[in-house]
Amino acid sequence: MSQVKFIIREPLLDPQERVLGYELTWHQNAEESGRPSMAEVGERLAFVSERLNDQDSGWMLGDNLLFLEVTPELLSLDVLEGLSPKSTVLTMSLADLAHPDAQAEAKILREAGYGIALHDAPFDAQDKTILALITHIEASFGSPDFVTQARVYGSLGQSTVRLVARKVSSWQEFDSCAALGVDAFVGQLYLTARPGVKASGLNPAQVMILQLMEMVRKNADVRQLESILRRDAAISYKLLRYINSVGFGLGAEIQSLRHAVTMLGYSPLYRWLSLLLATASTAGHSPVLMQTAVIRGRFAELLGHGFLPKNEAENLFVAGMFSLLDRLLGIPMEEVLENLQLSEPVEQALLSREGMYGPFLALAEACESKDGGAGDLADSLFISPKQVNEAHLAALAWAQNLKL
Repeated sequence: MSQVKFIIREPLLDPQERVLGYELTWHQNAEESGRPSMAEVGERLAFVSERLNDQDSGWMLGDNLLFLEVTPELLSLDVLEGLSPKSTVLTMSLADLAHPDAQAEAKILREAGYGIALHDAPFDAQDKTILALITHIEASFGSPDFVTQARVYGSLGQSTVRLVARKVSSWQEFDSCAALGVDAFVGQLYLTARPGVKASGLNPAQVMILQLMEMVRKNADVRQLESILRRDAAISYKLLRYINSVGFGLGAEIQSLRHAVTMLGYSPLYRWLSLLLATASTAGHSPVLMQTAVIRGRFAELLGHGFLPKNEAENLFVAGMFSLLDRLLGIPMEEVLENLQLSEPVEQALLSREGMYGPFLALAEACESKDGGAGDLADSLFISPKQVNEAHLAALAWAQNLKL
């Protein structure tokens, strides 16, 4: 397995399951131990800042927060140059921030607008000096004494420190923490179904989009497509907004469906409709799922660039976009596929992560979990860790440009 680290992305959710931002960590192989060196952490920060900063438009993640781990030696404005102060939260341990020099640097960073988060810190005897420096505390709900922990977190909820919960293992715990004032949650709970939530199935907008996708697949006359789109002005507007987003990189504004087909043809239109299908869900807890589906789709597509022909890479986008449709609709994937006319390789990827596209989709998913096995998957595809990480950050920025 490759020894180079892979970026792992975990969404930061508010109690309504909307995406506040992301925590980026670097996967450490099981045989490795100890914390990374100052040089390693510095390289990681530079890698992120270089790829999430655009020379013309600046910071590419908008108002989304980005949690990044640092060492005390790197608490310097010079090192952090390139990261957006208002959007960057630097995470460290209580021991790291205990030294007076680190506290002095942290104070300067706080005045510049950066956030400071402590992870795995005890709460029964917090130093007031340190509490004055931090903006977030990451707390793990791994203790058997959950009730006692929850009371401590609840009492802290009245301060200016934001509480970020980890290892919340059930939706019941999630709701209990939200009621106690926990501000944000990190983890993969959002990928599990909420008990008692009824299957929503396809809503009318999605039925219409599926009809359009089938017509595009058969190269129907653009006038027929326009007649369908006229039934829902909101869908038409949303489709054109996506097409004109920075993420698609078009030089001219597309003003109609006919204009889009004339300039780009039918193939790209199918991918935009697949994006529209996933984001047209009305499920109660869909915001983070939609965002994850969009990132997966673009991530998988970028992983395929240089390894597959362009049209095959576009199929990867569709596979990634549809990989969470079962969760978005609340029905099994087999039932989802009954409503879609997809190629066999795309269906293979969605059902078993096998076939031509399956490993690329699996690799994109693996970068959402610390135990996802990204190294083995990347090695099997002959994709370097740097290529994976570049595709990952590019997909994150691309999804942000869509303004979901």
